[in-house]
Order: sequence, then structure tokens, then C-alpha cells
Amino acid sequence: MVGRSRFILRTVTAFALVASVSACGNRGGDGLFANFWGSKEEAPLETFGPEQIYKRAEFQLAENDVDEAIRLFGEIERLYPYSEWAKRALIMQAFSYHADRDYENSRASAQRFLDFYPADEDAPYAQYLLAISYYDQIDQVGRDQGLTFQALQALRTVIERYPDSEYAKSSVLKFDLAFDHLAAKEMEIGRYYLKRGHYPAAINRFRVVVEEFQTTTHTAEALHRLVEAYLSLGLTDEAQTAAAILGHNFQSTGFYQDSYNLLQGRGLEPEAAGKGWLQDIYRQVIRGKWL
Repeated sequence: MVGRSRFILRTVTAFALVASVSACGNRGGDGLFANFWGSKEEAPLETFGPEQIYKRAEFQLAENDVDEAIRLFGEIERLYPYSEWAKRALIMQAFSYHADRDYENSRASAQRFLDFYPADEDAPYAQYLLAISYYDQIDQVGRDQGLTFQALQALRTVIERYPDSEYAKSSVLKFDLAFDHLAAKEMEIGRYYLKRGHYPAAINRFRVVVEEFQTTTHTAEALHRLVEAYLSLGLTDEAQTAAAILGHNFQSTGFYQDSYNLLQGRGLEPEAAGKGWLQDIYRQVIRGKWL
């Protein structure tokens, strides 16, 4: 358990508590939560202290009654707004909303925690929760990419603001996956245009991948599609240069072999030729000349 945040420890404790209470058959007796199972008229929530309500909320969370857990965590904020338990309840409320896939409210609670307690030890986790509430909504490549951009921004904040936290490494991995997701969207649109013969539009999309997403898994295909598009337009210099870059960086891929075969069919070879943006890429990436 070393290095884990307090919220994780508290959640584990809640699950252990479920087993303990169930084993003792304590639902109606003198146990910690006995009064909670009585009628509301006999035991109004206001008659309990913040710690009692907090532990009851944890219990409900462990019982998978997430809605009730969220309500109880919120009641602590309402009844005891300046207490230490209110602070704990707020981060757990954000966690509970996320567990319930209510990402918008999870973000709202996490942001409220960051606004109120920016220097707290749970602040890195609050920022991480905010980030993954965007990240976990990235479903299919065909969806709107606004959430992907927001996820990238929030994940970058975790990485830069809390580089030594236990959440930084996970944020780096998720950042790379989200970045790859954006490249995949550009490729999808580019292939759509290419298939329909809209070559300039397709080239613009593949160029974005090569220039802005060159560290992703889509670069090799983007270069190959550029070869296809440029050859279709009769722009052989650009096609040869794209193939030369592809061959230098991804020679073992099927994409390079396909590009090589296309050029060979026209009596051409992969080589840097002509001028233009691909020549700049070739000069920078292969020849190491950045000016």
C-alpha cells in the first residue's frame, strides 16, 4: 500500500468494513450504522457527525449503492462545509461519480476540490480524475474529438504539475493513447477523401499526421497514402520523397513495400526529389538539418 493516496486506503477500508458488518449481522443492532437503518424521523441525518456520515457513505459505496454514497458525501459538504471530513467527502464524491460513469459531475467535483484545496495531498488525484473523466469518454474514432483535446490538456496538467505523483506515469501512457487517437481521426478522414478521389483534401490530412503526429503508430500509413495521392495527381517528386522517408524510418513495414511497388510500376525509385514540405521533413529527419 506504500505510495497510494489516502482515498484508496479509505476505499479499501470501506470494503473491509462491509465484510465485518455483514459477518456480525449488525444491521439492526448497536453497531456503527445501527441508527442509519432506523426511520428517518427517529434519526435525522443532521443528528450524526461528519465522520459517521462519511463512514456510512463509504459503506454504501462498497455495497455498490453509488447514488446513496454520492448523496451522503454531498450532505457532509452541506452540513459540515469547513470540516476535514467535507474535504475528504468532496474527493470521494468525485471518485463515486466517476465510478458511476457520471463524468460531467465527476469533473465538477474534482474541479471544485482543486479550487478549494489546490495544495492538498489529494490534489494530484483530483486533477487525474478530471483528466480521465474526459479520457474515458473517448470511444470511437468517428466521434467528435473535442473531448480528446480536453483529455490531452488535462493529462498534460497532471504530468507537468505533479511529475512525481503516482498518477504521472499513468497520465503519460493515456496522453500517448489520446494523441494516437487524434492521429487516427485524421487518417480516417484522409482515407475517406482518398477513396473518393479528393486528393488535395486527403493530402492535407495525411500531412497533419506526418508533421504533427509523427510519434504515433499512424505515420507509416500516412506516408504511404501520400505516395498514393501524389502519384494519382502526377506529382512524382513528392511521391518519391514520401517513399524515401517511409523507407528510411519504416522499411520493414508492408506500407513501404506497397509504396516501393507503386513507384517501381512507374519506373521510379524512393528518393528525395524536388522541393516542398516533404523535402523539409526529409532534410530534418533523415539528414539532421533543421535550418
